[in-house]
Amino acid sequence: MSAVSTALPGATELLAGFPINGVVTDPDILAAYQRDRELWAPSATPLALLRPRTTEQVAHAMRWASEHRIPVVPRGAGSGLTGAANALVGNVVMSMELMNTILEVDESDLCAVVQPGVVTSDLKRAAAQRNLFYAPDPSSADFCTVGGNVATNAGGLCCIKYGVTREAILGLEVVLADGRILRTGGRTVKNAAGFDLTSLFVGSEGQLGIVTEVTVRLLPTRTTSATLVATFADLTSAGQAVTAIVQSTRPRMCELMDSVTLHAVEAYRPSGLDMDAAALLLIQTDGTGSEAEIEHCQTLCDQAGATFVMTTSDPDEAEMLTVARRIALDALESQGQWILEDVCVPLSAVPRLISGCQQIGSTHGIQVASFGHAGDGNMHPTLVFPMDDDSARDRARDASEEIVRLAMNLGGTITGEHGVGIAKRVKMADQLGPLNLEVQRAIKTALDPQFILNPGKSLFSDIGGAGLATYH
Repeated sequence: MSAVSTALPGATELLAGFPINGVVTDPDILAAYQRDRELWAPSATPLALLRPRTTEQVAHAMRWASEHRIPVVPRGAGSGLTGAANALVGNVVMSMELMNTILEVDESDLCAVVQPGVVTSDLKRAAAQRNLFYAPDPSSADFCTVGGNVATNAGGLCCIKYGVTREAILGLEVVLADGRILRTGGRTVKNAAGFDLTSLFVGSEGQLGIVTEVTVRLLPTRTTSATLVATFADLTSAGQAVTAIVQSTRPRMCELMDSVTLHAVEAYRPSGLDMDAAALLLIQTDGTGSEAEIEHCQTLCDQAGATFVMTTSDPDEAEMLTVARRIALDALESQGQWILEDVCVPLSAVPRLISGCQQIGSTHGIQVASFGHAGDGNMHPTLVFPMDDDSARDRARDASEEIVRLAMNLGGTITGEHGVGIAKRVKMADQLGPLNLEVQRAIKTALDPQFILNPGKSLFSDIGGAGLATYH
């Protein structure tokens, strides 16, 4: 009897439609697929790792899982930040990493068809080779996958102008919990035939089905762009600049890093950032009139009291500045343990959110770094504290709870782009209330009546894992 057959019920049936090297039970390999990038959510070693290469293999695996009531956790690159890809006790992980082919780039219909394991930056480069542009641009684009972006409705640096992943998805192929294969949407820009099932699956974190093919919208390449960097002596002035900019123009990017983030980034990868600044704004415009737009943004920054403003149309300089923003979390991670939040508030509340985060950090004796997409209100307050300091960890957790409550009190949400996963499941109930959860559970029950798809990742889903009931 093979190791696979001893580990899994009905293994012979599974292997009959699945390549032997696509079912892995080696404990050392399984440990690498146990969790995503979130540090604090519980996880367990999965029973097995499934690595399909085709939609039919995914469907076969789900028919097997449905028959034997085996919980399945879909996984992209494991770059998520909420524990949504974490295995719990008795789960099987289905990694989509081998389904990584760009099937088509259609210049006529302005779309591409890709498998879920395609790395986001690879799709962006393939589109660029045809003078086309795939708009979603998460900071992790170089290693996250399109399937994971769909599962979490990922955002990124360009959301302010082009929207989040949902706005870029035209159609999906999805394997349901019982193994049936569903197609939603298509290649058309408009589609009003029935309920918008495509949008339903986007952001569902693998709890309603497993995405096996994605049709994405492409745009004509923006051949010109301009970039602005401005520093401010206080966060209030930076917030006023952001408000003025988004009220009068629509930049491609409007990012903010506070002083704590700037110091971390400069220590991690020195690039001459102003260490005396309380905040740095990174603004980018594109398309016709981009230089005029950036000049307008410069005027608004000056009027808000910027201490320094620089603009450039040089793509290499722009890339260097953008990289500094993209590595913010890596830089903070290098300084110790961290807890990352993903709150989003109305634009007018961004200054109050950032100043509130500083006050909360001071009250609890925890360093709070605030960075993120100030132009659409989606900020990532990150609490950084020493390794192996239990007291600091507990204070950081208390502070993170207060930051989330602050965001909700300001009319915001617990998550703008990272999703719920395990880390935010209790906070989700606080935001949405019982009726909203009841409706979501009804949808879940209709599509996955046995609750075998990614269980425990929300409060309308069965827990299915030891220790999860007490996790906050």
